[in-house]
Amino acid sequence: MNIQHDDTFLHKGLRNQLVATLREKGISDDKVLKAIANIPRHFFLDSAFDKIAYEDRAFPIGEGQTISQPYTVAFQTQLLSIKPNDKILEIGTGSMYQATVLAELGAKVFTIERQKLLFEKTKKYIFKNKYLNLKFFYGDGFMGLPTYAPFDKILITAAAPYIPPKLIEQLKTGGYMVIPVDEGSNQRMLRLTKCADGSLQEETFHEFSFVPMLSGRN
Repeated sequence: MNIQHDDTFLHKGLRNQLVATLREKGISDDKVLKAIANIPRHFFLDSAFDKIAYEDRAFPIGEGQTISQPYTVAFQTQLLSIKPNDKILEIGTGSMYQATVLAELGAKVFTIERQKLLFEKTKKYIFKNKYLNLKFFYGDGFMGLPTYAPFDKILITAAAPYIPPKLIEQLKTGGYMVIPVDEGSNQRMLRLTKCADGSLQEETFHEFSFVPMLSGRN
């Protein structure tokens, strides 16, 4: 995989066009839009995608996984209402792009990847000296990271067949989990708020399409 690490005026202009598109589609959080404007998405893709990296669509990254559509990244991030120093667990590192958006917003990010080959790529993460608030882990997303719990927010970036109970256990009272739920081609985007009695308040948003969330490690 050949990655390009030149960020030109053309790339920056394309990012600004992407931000305008996301705003037209209903993304209203200026901090989220600024983060997307600041991060070179083409750094997370093969150089073959260089000319189209800022189109609002998903692209393959290998191992049957994708880099999510920018609108999906922005929508999920907006639902999390991130504040600086929020401690966030991300399930599904993938291309590292979503995790980078969270880190750019000042969150402390703990991200898990179950695909060994994708996890190995995190060792060459281009921004490792910039985002010291981003930590990578190899493991089963359904298990989470109990050692580092509790988390203020949890983000799942794959289609979950059900709400994983171990992740709910690792969420702080009053914290949010943003998760696409359901098997099949489309998922309901949910935002769950953990109440003091351990119950969940559920909000449902648009339907999206994600690759399946799988258990175990590969």
